[in-house]
Amino acid sequence: MLMITKHVKIFLYVLLVVSYGNLFAADKINLQKIIDEAKKGDVIVLEPGVYKGAVIIEKPITIDGQGKAVIDAGGKGSVVYLDTDGAVIRNLHLTNSGSSHNDIDSGIQVRGNFNVIKDNIIDNCLFGVDLQQSEFNVVRRNEISSKPVDLGMRGDAIRLWYSFGNKITHNYIHDSRDTVVWYSKDNVISHNKSTRGRYALHFMYAQYNKIEHNKYWDNSVGIFLMYSDGVEIRNNEVSYANGATGVGIGMKESSEIVVVGNKLLYNAVGFYMDVSPFQPDTVNHVENNLVAFNNIGVRFLNDWPGNHFINNRFKSNINQVSVSDGDTANRNRWDGNYWDDYRGFDLNKDGIGDTPYEYYSYADRIWMDVPAAEFFKGSPLLEVLDFIERLAPFSPPELVMRDSKPKLFVD
Repeated sequence: MLMITKHVKIFLYVLLVVSYGNLFAADKINLQKIIDEAKKGDVIVLEPGVYKGAVIIEKPITIDGQGKAVIDAGGKGSVVYLDTDGAVIRNLHLTNSGSSHNDIDSGIQVRGNFNVIKDNIIDNCLFGVDLQQSEFNVVRRNEISSKPVDLGMRGDAIRLWYSFGNKITHNYIHDSRDTVVWYSKDNVISHNKSTRGRYALHFMYAQYNKIEHNKYWDNSVGIFLMYSDGVEIRNNEVSYANGATGVGIGMKESSEIVVVGNKLLYNAVGFYMDVSPFQPDTVNHVENNLVAFNNIGVRFLNDWPGNHFINNRFKSNINQVSVSDGDTANRNRWDGNYWDDYRGFDLNKDGIGDTPYEYYSYADRIWMDVPAAEFFKGSPLLEVLDFIERLAPFSPPELVMRDSKPKLFVD
């Protein structure tokens, strides 16, 4: 039997008191008082420990946690309320916000301009960073996650509402709900990573934003634009959006969208187009993207024109293009794309097929026309029907789209 001597007991007791004393000492520090007594431009460097939130910052100061200071809201409200211009919040661990969706309980609520929020860990907070009517802020290199609740009950990792000119860069987001950009324009969202969420990035009535060099995987939806015009989506990678509504990049009633250099891999649907472009005489440009290993490469809700698909690469998709309700996608422009199922020749060796690439739907299109039949998509029965009709058609196949200059080789 293990015997603990009196001296060992005293040592353990002293060690326990010292350890808890340091923790409690940090808890007892009135961080709000320090903030209130600080002057504009002051830099507050916090010693290691746990500090009590919530705190309100109403002057341009810097708070630096050195990567060792924790601000804990105790499960009530937001951890930090930032209601000023020109403040810096860095190297902090912000945790344990309240759980109110109505109050948008967050790691940081921002109501100001030209602030910098960087290198923080924000966890067990319903929402991560909430910007409302805030301009020219920087949110950089933060790790953000929500509370451990069901996906639909989590808050948004980053939320922009009527906020312009902000830069959201190099953040790592996981186990939150969405990143949302509502009624906001001229923002840059770049070099972020997001996984295990619902919408990695969701726009609503948000114009002229840039989405660049992000990596989104294992979310229900990658990037979705609703009623948002003039958005640029460049050089992102969206993969494994595999749910029943899984979409890599989707657009609803959005116009003058530029989608260039993206990789859409292993999604239920690569591109989803719903009445886009919406504004008259506008065009959406979809160029130089890799669309590979998806269930459906491009899915149109209906026969809607105005999308230019140029120099894209379509590889190993189960279905290259689909259109609901028996319509076609041939009123869009298809030019110079690579299709791995093209069966033509290049006798003049110019790298362009001598005959157009034409994509038809056969018996298996029943799943497009009858939604309930989609359950059987890819089943042996539909595959056999499709094979038989291709071999000896008993009804004329439907032409879905035609690319007049298909590429035979890609780099």
